[in-house]
Formats: sequence, structure tokens, C-alpha cells
Amino acid sequence: MPDADAEEPDDSITTEETSVVVVGAGPGGCVLSYLLAKSGVEVVLLERHPDLDREFRGYFFQPLAVKLFAEMGVLDDVLALDHDEVQRPEITVFERSYEFVDLSRLPKPYDYGLLMEQPALLRLLIERADEFENFEFRHSTGVTDLVREGGQVVGVTATDREHDEDMVFRSRLVVGADGRFSTVRKATELDPGLFDSSIELLWFKLPAEAVDTTAQGRIDRNGILLYFGLGSEDAQAGWFIEKGTYPDIRKRGIDAFRRKIATVDPTIARYLEGFDQCSLLHIEPGLTEKWVDDGLLLLGDAAHVASPVGGQGNGLAIQDAAVAHSTVVHALEADDAPIPAERLRRFESIRRPAIEEVISLQRRGERAISWYVRHADSVPPWLEKPLARAAFSVAPQTPLVRKAWKTFALGPKPVAVDTTLFRS
Repeated sequence: MPDADAEEPDDSITTEETSVVVVGAGPGGCVLSYLLAKSGVEVVLLERHPDLDREFRGYFFQPLAVKLFAEMGVLDDVLALDHDEVQRPEITVFERSYEFVDLSRLPKPYDYGLLMEQPALLRLLIERADEFENFEFRHSTGVTDLVREGGQVVGVTATDREHDEDMVFRSRLVVGADGRFSTVRKATELDPGLFDSSIELLWFKLPAEAVDTTAQGRIDRNGILLYFGLGSEDAQAGWFIEKGTYPDIRKRGIDAFRRKIATVDPTIARYLEGFDQCSLLHIEPGLTEKWVDDGLLLLGDAAHVASPVGGQGNGLAIQDAAVAHSTVVHALEADDAPIPAERLRRFESIRRPAIEEVISLQRRGERAISWYVRHADSVPPWLEKPLARAAFSVAPQTPLVRKAWKTFALGPKPVAVDTTLFRS
């Protein structure tokens, strides 16, 4: 990360001082802010958007995330939000259903995952953090750069768009939790380390009545369709496409796309009315080479861009936050200087091997999906159906697949919230 100091901030600019600045009010940033606040740490959470009612790309919270919510003391409140619970998502292959994953086999009571929209959850976490006087949330406040002194990060510069005011937030630690397009990471000039992919996922929002099951995957000769409920009002569907083909799909028109979807699931197709329901998700997982520096820590997609395969993005960020919480609280006990990188490396030493394992499993799954999306039509029709059915009859019983779904559900290594650090 660059050692050159940033330009000295103007004395006329409003300056706030705190122990930790968290940039980005996604799952990782909100969870970490709540845990730090509950542990007595002064923390400011900055979010560049004016509100949280925007389109998030992650909807699944795996059993390990449910366990961490319980340890945080918020699970009852989370379960009161609109959501669907999933234990046995099905995969239908050429009109025959297979049980690929069975979360009910996991140790109770965390033997299910949650499917839900993020905004209500993030608001809940912010409200719970706001119960502590040592927490502050600033919406409409976009970070513009890092502030450095002597090669150490000592805060951030930001713009409060609501009041049209430039600000400086000085701190002992800046946490970049601002997603795959992280401003904090860019300010460090670190490359996100993206892996190339030959497929993309075309998401589209549907009303809840469009789906008749909590979670479903459908595979047929013409494509792969995913869909799942998100509570009482909404559902989400995804269609894998070859990378770079979305402009051609739009050019052919919504009727042609709807007919394509209908060959796999006619019911879902009826609820697709226009491309305004759609958003494109690039499948490019990544691994930034360095996550900590003096006064700086990256977590979630800012440190490691998640693939949608296995629905791991939310869970990985929340696990990061749990590990960062204990690392940061103990590091803050040392002195008043910016936290040196050597005290933050515990976080990276724990999380990096776990992230590498998850990404490796995701890329294996991605390669299988990619082959099917690109080459399924080259398989003779008389062979395709029996071949696919045979594969899905055998695959769930193999050690590799069993290990993969248990890793996705529980994480590669145990992660827990250190509740001994809580002050209330």
C-alpha cells in the first residue's frame, strides 16, 4: 500500500475523531459496527447512499450466519423480519427432482439458512448499534480518500452530501467494508485480484406468488434457472448466460427471452414482464493480495470479491466481521496510535485460508456451470437427459459434493462471536 502521505486537510473542514471508522453499511460493515459498539468501542459507520433501500445482490444467509446472529443476540429480531427458511433446496434436472443439499442434517438449532432482502436486516443492525452512545451512523457520506501520516492510515476524507459539507474522520483504524468496488481499496492502489469467468448471472425480481418452493434450481437443455422466495412479497430468479451476451439478449427483446425461460419453467416466464426487472451480476471472484496495513483493514468483498456460487457473499462478510471484532478490540487496548498492521494480521491469518478454500470450491462449481451454459447444445439430445440425470443421482453422494455443501453451510473453520468482550 502506498506510503506517500495525503495532502494535509484544510483546517476549515469539519473534523471528527473516533476509534474506528467503518466504511460501508453492508452486512460486514453493519455487523462489525454493532459488535464494536456493544464492546464499548467508539465507532462511526459511513454509508454513501442516502438510505438502504437499494438493490443488493446477496440474499442467502447460511446456517453459520444464523448461529452468529444468535451469538450477537439479534437472532429473534432477525427472524421477526420478512424471510424464508430453507433446509432442502431442490434441483430439477429434465423434469426429475433431486435433493442436492440437506441442511436439516446439520447440528440443531442452526440447521437452516435464511433467504431475505438485506435492507431491513441492515436497518435492524444499525438500530441495535444506535442503542450505544459510542456509535454513530452517517448516511449520505461518501469517502473520497484515506488520510495518512508517516505512512500510516489515520482516517478518511469524506463528503456529507446531505449537508454539502467536506469532512475528515480521524481514527485509529479504518475498516474498508464497502464492497466489490471499494473506494477504500482503490485508495490503497491494491488490485482486487479478480479471476476470469466465462459466464454471468442475470437476476430478475418476481412477486412471491411466482415461486411455489423456498429454493429451486432447474436444469434443462436450454439453460439453468435458479429461483427462491424472499418472504411474503418478493422472489428472485437467476438465469446463467455466457459472458458478454446480455446486450444481444436485450436486442432480441423481452418476448424472445421470456420464451427461452419458458422452455425451462413456464410459470416463472409468465411473471417476467420487462428488462427493468433484470440486473446483471458479473461472476468474477477475487482475492486482494493484502488486507491489512497500519491503521487499515479490509473485509468482505473489499478484500475478497465473492462469486454467487453457493450463496457465500453475506456469510463470508459476517464471518470476517466476527473475527475482526475480537482482533480489533484487543488491538485497541495497546496504545493510542493507529493500530499497526502486525496487530491486525491475526484477522488475515485466520480468514485468508478459509476464503481461499471457499473460492476454490466456488470456482469448481462455476466451471461445471460454465461448461453447461456454453456447450450443452453440443451434446446429442438422446444422450443429454440420461447423462444429466445419472450425474445428479450420483453427485450428491460423493465426498467432494458433501464436503462442498457442508463447507458452504458451516464455513471451512469454526467462527464464533467473542461475547466476553461485550460490555452489556
